[in-house]
Amino acid sequence: MNETTDRLVGRRHERADLSVIPPSVAREEVDSNGAVGAIAYPHRIYEVSVAIPRRFLGDRLEEYVVSVDLARRLAVRADTVPETDTRTVRDVLVVPAELSAEQADEKVREAVFGWCLRRFTMGAPPEIAINGVVDVHKLFWLAARPEGDAIVDSVRGSAEPLVE
Repeated sequence: MNETTDRLVGRRHERADLSVIPPSVAREEVDSNGAVGAIAYPHRIYEVSVAIPRRFLGDRLEEYVVSVDLARRLAVRADTVPETDTRTVRDVLVVPAELSAEQADEKVREAVFGWCLRRFTMGAPPEIAINGVVDVHKLFWLAARPEGDAIVDSVRGSAEPLVE
Protein backbone atom coordinates (compact mmCIF):
# COMPACT_ATOMS: atom_id res chain seq x y z
CA MET A 1 0.00 0.00 0.00
CA ASN A 2 1.36 3.33 -0.94
CA GLU A 3 0.42 6.98 -1.46
CA THR A 4 -1.01 6.26 -4.91
CA THR A 5 -3.28 3.54 -3.51
CA ASP A 6 -4.54 5.90 -0.77
CA ARG A 7 -5.32 8.59 -3.35
CA LEU A 8 -7.18 6.16 -5.61
CA VAL A 9 -9.52 4.63 -3.08
CA GLY A 10 -10.55 7.52 -0.88
CA ARG A 11 -10.17 8.65 2.68
CA ARG A 12 -8.26 6.58 5.19
CA HIS A 13 -9.64 6.07 8.70
CA GLU A 14 -7.84 4.63 11.70
CA ARG A 15 -11.16 3.18 12.84
CA ALA A 16 -14.60 3.23 11.27
CA ASP A 17 -17.86 1.73 12.48
CA LEU A 18 -19.45 0.23 9.38
CA SER A 19 -22.33 -2.03 8.44
CA VAL A 20 -20.55 -4.78 6.48
CA ILE A 21 -21.13 -8.08 4.74
CA PRO A 22 -19.37 -10.46 7.15
CA PRO A 23 -16.09 -11.61 5.59
CA SER A 24 -15.58 -15.31 4.87
CA VAL A 25 -11.84 -14.59 4.75
CA ALA A 26 -10.61 -12.83 7.89
CA ARG A 27 -8.03 -10.10 7.55
CA GLU A 28 -5.58 -12.16 9.62
CA GLU A 29 -5.90 -15.09 7.18
CA VAL A 30 -4.71 -13.13 4.13
CA ASP A 31 -1.35 -14.21 2.71
CA SER A 32 0.92 -11.18 2.97
CA ASN A 33 4.52 -10.29 3.72
CA GLY A 34 3.48 -7.17 5.61
CA ALA A 35 0.47 -5.40 7.03
CA VAL A 36 -2.92 -6.08 5.48
CA GLY A 37 -5.02 -2.98 4.81
CA ALA A 38 -8.75 -2.74 4.23
CA ILE A 39 -10.95 -1.00 1.67
CA ALA A 40 -14.69 -0.59 2.26
CA TYR A 41 -16.85 -0.20 -0.86
CA PRO A 42 -20.41 1.12 -0.32
CA HIS A 43 -23.24 -1.03 -1.66
CA ARG A 44 -27.00 -0.73 -1.62
CA ILE A 45 -28.87 -4.04 -1.84
CA TYR A 46 -32.47 -4.05 -3.10
CA GLU A 47 -35.36 -6.48 -3.00
CA VAL A 48 -37.49 -5.71 -6.06
CA SER A 49 -40.76 -7.10 -7.36
CA VAL A 50 -41.96 -6.66 -10.92
CA ALA A 51 -45.46 -7.01 -12.36
CA ILE A 52 -45.29 -7.59 -16.10
CA PRO A 53 -48.64 -6.94 -17.81
CA ARG A 54 -49.92 -9.75 -20.05
CA ARG A 55 -52.85 -9.51 -22.38
CA PHE A 56 -55.70 -11.91 -21.52
CA LEU A 57 -53.76 -13.28 -18.56
CA GLY A 58 -52.95 -11.90 -15.16
CA ASP A 59 -49.73 -10.02 -14.58
CA ARG A 60 -46.57 -12.10 -14.49
CA LEU A 61 -44.79 -11.54 -11.16
CA GLU A 62 -41.00 -11.67 -10.85
CA GLU A 63 -38.67 -10.94 -7.96
CA TYR A 64 -35.07 -9.78 -8.07
CA VAL A 65 -32.30 -9.02 -5.63
CA VAL A 66 -30.09 -6.27 -7.01
CA SER A 67 -26.76 -5.07 -5.64
CA VAL A 68 -25.63 -1.57 -6.56
CA ASP A 69 -21.94 -0.79 -6.12
CA LEU A 70 -22.27 2.88 -5.23
CA ALA A 71 -18.60 3.62 -5.97
CA ARG A 72 -18.47 2.02 -9.42
CA ARG A 73 -22.08 2.89 -10.31
CA LEU A 74 -22.85 -0.70 -11.24
CA ALA A 75 -26.05 -2.71 -10.69
CA VAL A 76 -25.85 -6.52 -10.76
CA ARG A 77 -28.18 -9.35 -9.87
CA ALA A 78 -27.58 -11.06 -6.56
CA ASP A 79 -28.80 -14.39 -5.24
CA THR A 80 -29.91 -13.22 -1.83
CA VAL A 81 -29.84 -10.21 0.46
CA PRO A 82 -26.66 -10.77 2.48
CA GLU A 83 -26.46 -10.89 6.24
CA THR A 84 -25.02 -7.67 7.63
CA ASP A 85 -22.97 -6.98 10.71
CA THR A 86 -21.88 -3.71 12.31
CA ARG A 87 -18.14 -3.79 12.98
CA THR A 88 -15.36 -1.46 13.90
CA VAL A 89 -12.85 -1.80 11.07
CA ARG A 90 -9.35 -0.48 11.74
CA ASP A 91 -6.96 1.05 9.19
CA VAL A 92 -9.61 1.23 6.49
CA LEU A 93 -9.94 3.26 3.32
CA VAL A 94 -13.63 4.11 2.99
CA VAL A 95 -14.56 4.67 -0.63
CA PRO A 96 -17.06 7.49 -1.10
CA ALA A 97 -20.38 6.77 -2.83
CA GLU A 98 -20.64 8.19 -6.34
CA LEU A 99 -24.43 7.70 -6.43
CA SER A 100 -27.07 9.19 -4.15
CA ALA A 101 -29.89 6.98 -2.86
CA GLU A 102 -32.21 8.40 -5.54
CA GLN A 103 -29.67 7.74 -8.31
CA ALA A 104 -29.15 4.18 -7.05
CA ASP A 105 -32.94 3.64 -7.05
CA GLU A 106 -33.05 4.79 -10.68
CA LYS A 107 -30.09 2.55 -11.57
CA VAL A 108 -32.01 -0.44 -10.12
CA ARG A 109 -35.17 0.39 -12.06
CA GLU A 110 -33.19 0.71 -15.31
CA ALA A 111 -31.38 -2.60 -14.72
CA VAL A 112 -34.56 -4.51 -13.86
CA PHE A 113 -36.38 -3.03 -16.87
CA GLY A 114 -33.52 -4.16 -19.14
CA TRP A 115 -33.51 -7.67 -17.66
CA CYS A 116 -37.29 -7.91 -18.22
CA LEU A 117 -36.93 -6.73 -21.84
CA ARG A 118 -34.42 -9.51 -22.53
CA ARG A 119 -36.59 -12.18 -20.96
CA PHE A 120 -40.17 -11.28 -21.78
CA THR A 121 -42.25 -9.86 -24.59
CA MET A 122 -44.00 -6.85 -23.15
CA GLY A 123 -46.85 -4.81 -24.53
CA ALA A 124 -46.61 -2.28 -21.70
CA PRO A 125 -43.92 -1.22 -19.26
CA PRO A 126 -43.60 -3.38 -16.15
CA GLU A 127 -44.52 -2.07 -12.72
CA ILE A 128 -41.34 -2.11 -10.63
CA ALA A 129 -41.62 -1.91 -6.84
CA ILE A 130 -38.73 -1.60 -4.42
CA ASN A 131 -39.67 -3.70 -1.38
CA GLY A 132 -36.55 -3.43 0.74
CA VAL A 133 -33.15 -1.73 0.83
CA VAL A 134 -30.00 -2.52 2.81
CA ASP A 135 -27.02 -0.14 2.91
CA VAL A 136 -23.79 -2.03 3.54
CA HIS A 137 -20.05 -1.97 2.84
CA LYS A 138 -18.16 -4.82 1.23
CA LEU A 139 -14.62 -5.23 2.49
CA PHE A 140 -11.56 -5.93 0.39
CA TRP A 141 -8.13 -6.66 1.86
CA LEU A 142 -4.96 -5.07 0.49
CA ALA A 143 -2.03 -7.45 0.80
CA ALA A 144 1.64 -6.70 0.20
CA ARG A 145 3.15 -9.66 -1.64
CA PRO A 146 6.59 -10.28 -3.16
CA GLU A 147 5.12 -10.48 -6.69
CA GLY A 148 3.20 -7.23 -6.14
CA ASP A 149 0.32 -5.93 -4.05
CA ALA A 150 -3.00 -7.75 -4.35
CA ILE A 151 -6.61 -6.94 -3.52
CA VAL A 152 -8.55 -9.81 -1.91
CA ASP A 153 -12.36 -10.02 -1.89
CA SER A 154 -13.24 -10.70 1.76
CA VAL A 155 -16.45 -12.56 0.84
CA ARG A 156 -15.32 -14.72 -2.09
CA GLY A 157 -11.64 -15.00 -1.21
CA SER A 158 -10.54 -14.27 -4.79
CA ALA A 159 -7.39 -12.20 -5.26
CA GLU A 160 -6.40 -9.87 -8.11
CA PRO A 161 -3.18 -7.93 -8.66
CA LEU A 162 -3.51 -4.32 -7.56
CA VAL A 163 -3.09 -2.18 -10.64
CA GLU A 164 -2.11 1.45 -10.13
